[in-house]
This record gives sequence, C-alpha cells and structure tokens, in this order.
Amino acid sequence: MIQEYQIRILPEQAANEQNIKLFISKDKGLDARTIQAIRVLKRSIDARQRTIFVNLKVRVYINELPQDEEFVRTEYQNVEGKPQVIVVGAGPGGLFAALRLIELGLRPIVVERGKNVRDRKVDIAKISREHKVDPESNYSFGEGGAGAYSDGKLYTRSKKRGNVDKILNVFCQHGASTSILVDAHPHIGTDKLPRVIENMRNTIIECGGEVHFETRMDALIIEKEKVVGIETNTGKTFRGPVILATGHSARDVYRWLHENGVQLEAKGIAVGVRLEHPSHLIDQIQYHNKNGRGKYLPAAEYSFVTQVDGRGVYSFCMCPGGFVVPAASGPHQIVVNGMSPSNRGGKWSNSGMVVELRPEDLLNEELSKLICQSSVIQSEAKNLENIKVDDTEILPPFGRLNDTTDSIHPLAMMHLQEALEAACWQQGNMRQTAPSQRMVDFTRKKLSYDLPPTSYSPGLVSSPLHFWMPNFISDRLSKGFQQFGRSSHGFLTNEACMIGMETRTSAPVRIVRDNETLQHVTISGLFPCGEGAGYAGGIVSAGVDGERCAEAVAQYLGI
Repeated sequence: MIQEYQIRILPEQAANEQNIKLFISKDKGLDARTIQAIRVLKRSIDARQRTIFVNLKVRVYINELPQDEEFVRTEYQNVEGKPQVIVVGAGPGGLFAALRLIELGLRPIVVERGKNVRDRKVDIAKISREHKVDPESNYSFGEGGAGAYSDGKLYTRSKKRGNVDKILNVFCQHGASTSILVDAHPHIGTDKLPRVIENMRNTIIECGGEVHFETRMDALIIEKEKVVGIETNTGKTFRGPVILATGHSARDVYRWLHENGVQLEAKGIAVGVRLEHPSHLIDQIQYHNKNGRGKYLPAAEYSFVTQVDGRGVYSFCMCPGGFVVPAASGPHQIVVNGMSPSNRGGKWSNSGMVVELRPEDLLNEELSKLICQSSVIQSEAKNLENIKVDDTEILPPFGRLNDTTDSIHPLAMMHLQEALEAACWQQGNMRQTAPSQRMVDFTRKKLSYDLPPTSYSPGLVSSPLHFWMPNFISDRLSKGFQQFGRSSHGFLTNEACMIGMETRTSAPVRIVRDNETLQHVTISGLFPCGEGAGYAGGIVSAGVDGERCAEAVAQYLGI
C-alpha cells in the first residue's frame, strides 16, 4: 500500500529518513516495521517564527518497495537523416530546444560561439587572475550559457508557460540530484551543473545531432522574407529554420538584427548592485537565532521587494553561501553576478539588489545624458539621422528629450547597460576590480574608507557609488535598503558591501514574435527563443521556451 502525507516537523527530525519514519509511524498510528521506504516529494522551510519547521510531502510505502525511478525519463530517438533545424546558442533555451527536436524526429544543429563547458572554465579563471575577458568565452558565452557558471538555480514562476516538471526531470536524467524535484527553491550548484550540461550535449550527439563550438552566427540567411539558415565566423553555412537562443548578452546579434530590418523593441530591465553579507549574519536574521542556522538547516535565503517612487526595488538571484563573480562579456566592462556551489557552504551570501527600469525612463535627462557620454554610443549616434553630437548638446540615439515613448530606439536599454558598465569600469581603475561601498555608508552618502572581506576574487576598490551612479537608481536603492532594514532588523549594516554593477538581470531587447506560431512577426522560419529573445527569465523558463519553440518548428515543417 502507498500513502501520501503532509507533515510538519523540526529540522533535526527531517534530517534523515529514519527520523521521518519514526515521526510518521507515531503521528499516523502505523507500525514502523511495515514502512519499507519513504520518498520525500516536496520540502520547504517555514522560518516565519522563532521555532523553525520543515514542511514535507512524503510518499510512504507500506509492506512494499518502490518500483519506479524517482524521476520520469524522456525517450530520445535517432534522428540521423531527418530534417535539420539550426539552434543558435547552447544555453538552457538552446539545449532544451535541441532535445525536444530530437523527441519530435528533427535533427538539431547546435552552434555555440563559446567553448565547451570544461574549456570555458580556463577562460573564466583568467578574468579574476589576469583581468582579461575573452569576448567569445566568458560567463555569458559558452556551453551552458550564463547559468552554467553563475549558479544553477531552478526556481521559476512560469508554470503557465509549459511543463516545468519536465525540465527538472530531464536535468535529473542527465545527472542532477533528484532533490531538485523536491525542494521549494531547487538548485543544482555551479560545481555540478557542468557535468549535467555535458551529458545533455552527449545525448544530442548520440542521437545524430551536431554541436559546433567556437562557431559564432554572424548573419541570418534570409531569402524572400524567410530565414533559411545562418552564416558563421568559420566560413560554414548551415541551412534550415533557425531557433535563435543567443542569451541576454549577445549584443552583436541585436545590432545585426536591427541593422537588417528584423523587428525589435526595447524591453524593461532592472539594474543595481550585488549586495554581499557574511552568511552567518543572514542566517542569524532569517532564522531568528544568534547562533545562526545550526547543524540541520541550510544557508538562509531572503527575498525583498518594495516600491520606491513608482518603481520596483527588489532582491534578485539570491545566492546563500555563495560568491560574487565577474561577469563581463567584453572589454571595458564591469558586470557582477552571483553563484553558489551545491553545498552553499561559503562565508558570504549575496544577491542582486536592483531597481526596475522601463523604456520610458530613458526620456529622463540624467539617464539619456549618461548613455550619450559613452564613447561606444557616441560612435553609433553619429551614424543616425537627426542626431546632434557636439560639445554642448548630445541627444540620445533613441529619441529626443521629452519625446514620446514611440521614439525610443529598440536598442536604448542595451545602450544604458553599456554606459553603466563602462562607468563602472572607469571607477574600478580600468581593471576587473569592482567599485564598492559599505551598505550604511551608501545610504548616508559617505565614502567607505575601508571595505570588508569579500568573495569577489578580482578585488574591490572603495568608490562613492552614491555619487556616480544615476540618482534615478541610487536614490531608489538607498530608500529600498532603509525599508528592508526596518522590516528585517540587522539587514542594513556596514558589515555588508555593495559591489557594482548588476546590469544583466534580463535581456534589454525583445525580438518580436507571433504569439501563436512563435515565429518572428515579419520573417518566417525564425524562432526567437528564451531569455535573449525576451521571453524567459532564468534557466527553467528558458528551457520551457526552448521546448515550445521546438514544437513550433515541427508544426512549421509539418512534422
């Protein structure tokens, strides 16, 4: 007999199966000797009160043993000789699109501008050691995409978009711990995710697909308003309909699309900083205990959100027991992100602390001038009609000040990202040393004369973030921090430091597609996909969108 129960127990009781078994036998009046196995289906921690509880949904096997695996396997067929589909990008959107194409009897040809997940690790290490960023192999570009070496969190709210459970089960099939099927906020860990990604790639190849690394798409092949393939930097062309899953940092792709008449639109983003606390302090605050998390609880998480002057201010991608990492994808940029190993055992905890920005906010004079002061943007602006660039007046490349939102350039939000990252680079002494400021000092508009220890390996330099960041962002962050400090005593502290800047929370552009066919609105055979196209916000939602795009391609081909 199999029974399922919802139980609420103490952390030490939830620590192992034997303790859970003893609790259930007593609570449910069962003979412990008849319980042959227990499988935890869902797990979450309730830390709202001083006494911490663990909520579990368990499946109890009475007088019988489990006969099935803990995850559901997907069957993949051999697709050699089948119609081919080009998948641009080997992040979660591209990988799940390729696997779903194989299920549907289509042959994926995956092209990835970066290196495979193992070789890529060497280039990432150089960012910290030598302050050198390889523009084709970094935290954003390479097998696995931005998630492979930046965390591996699998929490999503996008359940209405597709089968989230399918995505998690495919990860398990390729080597992820089955705990991701159980935990309320599942997490693979940046130390384990590369192996899972390699296994997914091997499945694609074993089934007859192809994966080409260090192969950058330089152009779409468009014939009679129909995409029929791609051109690459290697000189090779690949023919077939295209799933475009390039990730949120492929700015050269956005520029090519815009220059060649592929319809884009500016999309809202959020920008701010990485906020780093000692992990024991976050444990003390969240678990209401001066001793921290103790033996049986994981590193504590937090989530903050508020409204300040009409815009959201919130924590993003919280990494308990993790590290702050340099995530630039090109020269003259500083971008920071967060990651956690699977055990979340580091000395520090961090999260993005960001301010919501909408396209219409770029009509703000302060933000528009910041954009135009960037040399990269000036060079582009000079080539645009009706733009004046001189010593006294620089009008933005997305429309004139006080203009309507209809005039906002499709790449305007990307231009803002570039300007902020360039400003951060200058403040960081033109290396990957990141500008930083203690949290309370920032709210008091005071320079920090020293900085706390940090997980950010390239190093920090004290900088008045309150002074050089746009007031539109810094004032809202400051007010948000003060609100969070009032609601969570001890959170607003000079033991925490802000590290600049977090700018890659999502794509700054949406590649416009039809809601039904998922093809571009004016060019058939092009399927914008995942986070880089503006239709996802993380690993799982990108995977879900990748599967949807694969299904749309099959329908397009009449399969």
